[in-house]
Amino acid sequence: MSKIQFINEFPSDRRFTYDERIALLRARKVEQTAEKAAAGGADEDDYGLIEQDEFHYKLKPNHPNGSIYGYEAWSGNYCAILEQHPIYVDALDAFSAKGFFFLERLRPPGTKWNPDYAYPDLQAVFDRYQVISGIDNCHHFTPDMQIGFDKGWGGILAELKEERMRHDPSHHAFYDAEIAVVEHIVAFIRRAGEEILALAKKERNAQLAENLRTMGEIDLRICSEPPKTFREAVQWSCWFSMLSRTYNRGSAGGQLEDLFNPFYERDVADGTLTDDEAVFYLACLFLQDSRYWQLSGPDENDNDRTCHLSYLALEAADKLNIATNLTIRFHDRIDPKFFRQSVELLFKNKQGWPRYSCDKALMDGFMRCGYPKELARRRVAAGCHWMCIPGMEYTMNDTVKVNLAMVFEVAWNEMTACAGEKSTEVLWRLYEKHLKLAVDATGRGVMHHLNYQTKSQPELILNLMQHGLVKKGVNITDGGANYYNICIDGAGIAVAADSFAALEQRCDVEKRISYDDLKRHIDADYAGTDGERVRQMMLRSDRYGGGETRGDRWAVRISRLWTELVRDLVRQHSGDPRHVNFIPGLFSWSNTILLGSLLKATPNGRHAGEPINHGANPNGGFRPDGAVTAMCNAIASVQPGYGNTAPVQLEVDPMIANDAEGIDKMCAMVRGILKSGNTLLNINIIDAKRILEADKDPSKFPDLVVRVTGFTAFFAMLSPKFRQLVVDRVKSVNPEACR
Repeated sequence: MSKIQFINEFPSDRRFTYDERIALLRARKVEQTAEKAAAGGADEDDYGLIEQDEFHYKLKPNHPNGSIYGYEAWSGNYCAILEQHPIYVDALDAFSAKGFFFLERLRPPGTKWNPDYAYPDLQAVFDRYQVISGIDNCHHFTPDMQIGFDKGWGGILAELKEERMRHDPSHHAFYDAEIAVVEHIVAFIRRAGEEILALAKKERNAQLAENLRTMGEIDLRICSEPPKTFREAVQWSCWFSMLSRTYNRGSAGGQLEDLFNPFYERDVADGTLTDDEAVFYLACLFLQDSRYWQLSGPDENDNDRTCHLSYLALEAADKLNIATNLTIRFHDRIDPKFFRQSVELLFKNKQGWPRYSCDKALMDGFMRCGYPKELARRRVAAGCHWMCIPGMEYTMNDTVKVNLAMVFEVAWNEMTACAGEKSTEVLWRLYEKHLKLAVDATGRGVMHHLNYQTKSQPELILNLMQHGLVKKGVNITDGGANYYNICIDGAGIAVAADSFAALEQRCDVEKRISYDDLKRHIDADYAGTDGERVRQMMLRSDRYGGGETRGDRWAVRISRLWTELVRDLVRQHSGDPRHVNFIPGLFSWSNTILLGSLLKATPNGRHAGEPINHGANPNGGFRPDGAVTAMCNAIASVQPGYGNTAPVQLEVDPMIANDAEGIDKMCAMVRGILKSGNTLLNINIIDAKRILEADKDPSKFPDLVVRVTGFTAFFAMLSPKFRQLVVDRVKSVNPEACR
C-alpha cells in the first residue's frame, strides 16, 4: 500500500531540474494508479485519490439506516474527518493536498436519499422507462474559485459569522454548519503547514528541504489569507479541490487563464517567477487531480483569451502526460498557433486530451434559453459533456438521463400486444405518449430533488464559492443559486432511430417481414439460423449516421420531439420561485452498459443486453466505410441547441496525422466538425496494437490513458466491460489490427 509521506529518498547533494521532478512525480503517479487498479479500479475520472492504509473513517450516522442527512450530520462527520486526516507530502512536489476517499461514499448502500422524503410513485415511472432521475446526485455545478482568491478562508469565515448575526434563527443551521466547516478547513491547512515545516527539518536533500519549507510557509499563510502569488494561488486551488473532493467529489476547475494569469503576469513582472517554474507548478496542478480546466475561447468582447499561460498549460500537460481533462474552447478568432499545437499534442501523446468545445454553438444555444451573451460566454466546460457559469449556476448536468431506447421498447410492446394496425406511424404515436410520460416524471423528479436535497445532502463546500449565497443564508438548492439550469439527457438515440428506420424499411416499405414475425424473433433474441438471418436483414437497414438515410431522418425526428418535451418542463414548473430552466441534451456518459443491460433485443438487430450507443454517436457499423463526415453531420443534425452538448466521440487512427501535412488536415477536420453545428468533440487516438496488448494484461501498461467518454482514464483502472468498449472502438477504426 502506498506511503503518504515521501522524504529522504535522495542523497543530500543531488540537484533536480523541474523536468526531472515532473518525470519522478509521474512515475510515482503510475505506481499509485497500479495500486488503485489492484484495489478494484473505477469506471470514472481519476480523482487523484491515494490508496493508503494509515487512515480509515467510520461514519457517525444520525439515522437508523446507518446514513447521514442534513446540515448537522454532514458538517459533523466532515469536521471529524479533517481533525484526523493525515497530511500527504511529497518533497518533489510543489504542493500538498491529497485525499483518500469521499465522505459521500461512506454511506451504506441504498441510503443516499433521506427516506423521509421518498418518491415511490415517481420511482415506478423511473423503473418503467429506465430513468436515471438525478435525485441526490451532488455537485454537478461549478464553483468560482475567484471568490476564494479574493477573500481567503479567513474572509469567508468572517462573512459567515457576520451574516449569521444578521439573519433570524431559521438560517442558523446553515450558518452553524458552514462556520464549523470553514473553521476546520483553516485548522487543517494550518496543521498541514506545521507538519510540513517539521518534515523540512528532517529532509536531508537541501533543495527538497527548501521546497518543503516554502510549501509549509505557504500553507500557513493561505490557511486564512488570500493567495498573493502564482504558486500560492495554485496551492489554494489544490487545497480546495482536495477539500471539496473529500466531501462529495466536487468540483471542476474553471477557465484557467482567468484564474491564474493575473498572478502569473504579476509575478513575472516582479521577477519572482520564471516560465520553467510556472510550467512545473501547472504540471503539479494537473498531477494533483483530473479536474476539468478550460483553455482559450473568446472574452466578452469576442477577443481571444489565449495568452502565454495557455501555452504553458499545454507544455505542462505534455510533460506530465497523464489523464488530463483539458478543453479547448474553439472560436473563429482562436490563436491558430495555439490551436495547431493542441492538435499536435493530441496525436503526439495519444492520451485523449485535449478535447474541443464550440463557442458559437454553445453560446447561441444558451442565449436561446433567454440569457444574454455575456452570461453565455461565462459558461465553461465543467464536466464530461456539460457547461456551467462558475459560482452563478446550479446544474444537475450529466446526472439526469432518460433511456430513449427503453421508451421505444415500451411503445413497441404496447403496439405488438394489440390486434390493431401496426406501422411505424402507429408506433411513433405511442412513442410520443410514453416519452412525454417519462420526461414529465423526470421533471417532477428534478423538482423533488431541489425541494428536499438540503434534508439529504447539503452542499457545504461548494456553497462557499457561489456569488451571493452566503448573504442569502440558504443551501444552493433552496434558492442560493443565481440561476437553475437543469440538463436532462436522452440516451440511446441511435438504437431508437435505427429501430424505427429498420421497421419502416423492412416492414412498411419492402414488406420483407411482418410485424408479428419480427416480434417472434425479437422475443427469442434472434435465436437460431432463421433468427440470425432476420437479424442481419434488420441490421443492414438504412442507419443513423449513414448520410441522409431513414435512420438520420428518424434521429432528427426523435431529437426534435425530445427537445420539445424537455423544454415544455419550463412551462410546467414556471411557478417555482427558483425559475428552473430545463435544458435538453443527448449523452449517456458511461451508462451505455447499464442502460443496455436491461433492454431486450431491438428491431435494429441489436441483441438483448448489449450496450446502447454512446451519447449521440451512431451505432457501430453505421455504414461500411465508417465515414467521419457522415457521422459528424448526423450528430450535428440532432443537437438539441439550448446550451449543452450532444458530443461527437471520434476514434482516429494515429497514422492519419503522422506528419505536418497530416496535422494540418486534422486541424481542418476539427474546425469543420465544430463549425458544422456540433458542440463538443472528444477524440481518441486509437493505437490498436497497444490497446489490444493492454487488454490482455492491463498491468503491463499502467500509464496508458484512453478517453472513455467525456473523461480520460487510465486503461488499467477500468473494469473488463469498459475496457471492452474501448477494444470495440479499436475494431471499428482498425479491423486489420484485430485479426
